[in-house]
Amino acid sequence: MKVIVLAGGLGTRLAEETTLRPKPMVEIGGKPILWHIMSIYASYGYKDFLVACGYKGEVIKEYFLNYVLHNSDLVIDLQDGSRKVMNSITPDWKIALIDTGLNTLTGGRLRRLKNFIGNETFMVTYGDGLAAIDIGALVHFHRSHGKLATVTAVAPLARFGSLQLSADQVVHFEEKRRSGEGWINGGFFVFEPAVLDFIAGDDSSLEGTPLEELASQGQLLAYRHTGFWQPMDTLRDRQLLESLWASGSAPWKIW
Repeated sequence: MKVIVLAGGLGTRLAEETTLRPKPMVEIGGKPILWHIMSIYASYGYKDFLVACGYKGEVIKEYFLNYVLHNSDLVIDLQDGSRKVMNSITPDWKIALIDTGLNTLTGGRLRRLKNFIGNETFMVTYGDGLAAIDIGALVHFHRSHGKLATVTAVAPLARFGSLQLSADQVVHFEEKRRSGEGWINGGFFVFEPAVLDFIAGDDSSLEGTPLEELASQGQLLAYRHTGFWQPMDTLRDRQLLESLWASGSAPWKIW
């Protein structure tokens, strides 16, 4: 089953990091967040990737083109330019890096990959979000309900704690927590090929008409994920993810 990573956006809310590189190439622990996302899928045996490139897609292409060189020992003969790769620690992934346009919206990027997807079930996620998600259970859930689409629903951590007041007296204090009261789109989709028929063209946002129409027709079900999930929308988010990785107990590191 192919895994599509949407990696073409401008990343304007993380402008401190995305002037010279696309957001999926912003590093956590010395590796692009894109690598972390792919590692989650690969740990469950899904290693066939389609990366929908756009803004500064050449940075993504150059990274993977040179991946073997940067993660191996080399013997180079300067007389004839030949080289021998030794002690490679590269993963056994297959990666297609496809330019889907600079200004194409998320749905349009998927539609542009139609010929690469074929007639098989496929997975999709955003290139800026990490989760300690059981991909095997997600796929099983999708296959069990027989509908066209599955979205992973998450309950994000409240940004602030809450106070319950009586006059000026604090009668209850609650630190920020996750709650199932407000489920949102967390990415990590599973789609049947017919989902592409709901996408009109480049100006179609996946989160707009396509998912709305699928929902209205009863073809979109939610896989509820209550564990760790964290997008990287801001510099603060990146710092949080970096600190979790540095602690040695990053929740999404399941490989």
